[in-house]
Amino acid sequence: MQWELDSERPVYIQLIEQIQAGIISGVFKPGDKLPSVRDLAAEATVNPNTMQKALSELERIGLVYANRTSGRFITSDEGMIAKLKGESAKEQVIDFIERMKLIGFSPEETLALVTDIVRNGKR
Repeated sequence: MQWELDSERPVYIQLIEQIQAGIISGVFKPGDKLPSVRDLAAEATVNPNTMQKALSELERIGLVYANRTSGRFITSDEGMIAKLKGESAKEQVIDFIERMKLIGFSPEETLALVTDIVRNGKR
């Protein structure tokens, strides 16, 4: 997994978001075993305590669960993953619409542009 972290926001929140993105995009499949905290931390080049904090939050919301003897796993609840995917998509669309407003597009103009691109494949 490619980790992209910046100094603008707390690192553990960025880790949570990136692991969630990995889950909804299929990088991590339902039921997959996650690498150890230390391995994930080394891969992301963060402190293991920071990665532990992110994974604990993912456990709290139910996307990850721990098995004391086997490690951490991605939830097998595909409904939960689908819901997260839908929420993430909605946030992306809202952000896009807001950016389009900033450059002077009305919602109708934005919709027309998106529809044209989807139908005709124009870039």
